Amino acid sequence: MAKPGKREQIMQAAEKLFTSRRLHEITLDDIVHEAHIGKGTIYTYFKDKDDLFFQVATAGFEELCDLLQRRVAGDAPFRDQLLQASGAISAFFSRRRQLFRMIQTEDARMPLCRGSMRQHWQDRRRHLVESLARIVHKGQVEGLVRGDVPDQTLAGFLLGLLRTRARNLGEDKDVIGDDLLVDLFLRGAGQAAPAVPGAASPLDK
Repeated sequence: MAKPGKREQIMQAAEKLFTSRRLHEITLDDIVHEAHIGKGTIYTYFKDKDDLFFQVATAGFEELCDLLQRRVAGDAPFRDQLLQASGAISAFFSRRRQLFRMIQTEDARMPLCRGSMRQHWQDRRRHLVESLARIVHKGQVEGLVRGDVPDQTLAGFLLGLLRTRARNLGEDKDVIGDDLLVDLFLRGAGQAAPAVPGAASPLDK
């Protein structure tokens, strides 16, 4: 039986190599050297290089779901939950830039894939969207978010905003903060209505 931890060791090596190279530029020999293992060990856990990178990317979805479960307080107000979720996802993408790039790469090629691989990817991605949708649904129940759009659709929009911002990290000095991103999600990009003295928006609760 293979030594425990080898699978994670191989996946970490692949993620690290993706820092400076593209997928097609990385060979299994590169991964073997980085992970300090024998080449045959890779085939104990992965069919080939594509399978390895696919599993690294899908593991990223699982890590994000676990992160949301730990970082978002179930009893917090709706807007606080949105901020906690946005902050947790953004910090993850910033800290794990290589993994974020791998997820982006795999997501782009999924329309070309068929069968169990594509279904597995869609299932893992759906799990992440559902984690965000539970927060959005709370806002719908409280009347703070429009209810004529499915919560999972709105959660997908929020995830799209977060991913777009993550792509610009380190490149765009004007990257918006979590507060503004959440405000854009809740209110849209239209000009905010003039403030009425003494009137409070339900979104500020």
